[in-house]
This record gives sequence, structure tokens and C-alpha cells, in this order.
Amino acid sequence: MKNKYFTSILFLALILVATTIHAQQLDDSTKIKNIIQEEIVSWNKGDAETYSNHFANGGTFTNILGMFFIGHNEFQSKHAQVFKTVFKGTKLEQKIISLNFIHPTVAIVETLCILSEFSKNGPPKGTFLDNKGRLLTRLLQVMKKDKKDWKIVTYHNVDIKPGIPVPELL
Repeated sequence: MKNKYFTSILFLALILVATTIHAQQLDDSTKIKNIIQEEIVSWNKGDAETYSNHFANGGTFTNILGMFFIGHNEFQSKHAQVFKTVFKGTKLEQKIISLNFIHPTVAIVETLCILSEFSKNGPPKGTFLDNKGRLLTRLLQVMKKDKKDWKIVTYHNVDIKPGIPVPELL
């Protein structure tokens, strides 16, 4: 009888823990999706400060040209610069391809980015527009939960070269 009672309690405890973890992941997924949405809105406004809100102080950043930077200030500064030049007036769309929690405090988010409405000067040299005039990239962001806030600790953006298949999310 004791074993049956113990097994029932253990089973209920496991269900409670699993339910709590699942609910927390849903809450964290929503927070991360909100960060992606904030990136879209702030990019489209050319607002580097808001675009950088969730970037960690010691975060690493690789842009589509392969240039590597460290730190929140560099991330914000480089985006302020491109919002005034090559990406001025461009429109960003991001589609989440995958959102994986590898730990309750670490998530890997991959998005497909679609940039459009380039000036007559076009996209950065070395990148290519698709047949619809868009620059397509894959953005991988590693996010770490710091207390209740999620911070981007790694931001790695790669442009998609001509001839590479792209999911039909566009």
C-alpha cells in the first residue's frame, strides 16, 4: 500500500513539475517572440537604441559581411551607422524558423530575415538581392535569461547567396 501511495505522489509531483516547466517555457517563448517583434519595429523606424535594447553588454555580433564585434555599445553604434547609410529606409521582416530552449535560461532562435525597400545604391557590396529585390539572411541569436529578462549574447547574421533554397515563408 505504501508503494502505491508513494508512486501516486511521485507521479503527481512529476506532472506538476512538467506543467510548471511547460508554462514557464510558454511565457519565455512569448518574451522572446516579443523581442523579435521589437527588432522588426525598431529596424523599420531606424531606431538603433531600441533595436539594441536586449543585446548583452558582453554579447558578440557578426554581421552579414563577416565583421565581428563585442559589446552592447558596438552593436548599437554599428546599427546606428547602417540605419543612416546602407540600410536607411529599409523594411525588415523576420520569420522564426526555430526556437529551442537548450536550458531553462538559454534559447537559440533562428530567423529568416527579409530586407526590402533599398535605396538606388542597393544592398551592401558582396550581398545579393533575390528576384523580388530583397536581401535574405539567416539570423541566429543565442539568448540568455538574466533574472526575468532575456539578453542576446550572440548575434550571427549570414546573407543567403543566390541559388540557395529558401523556405516558402516569404
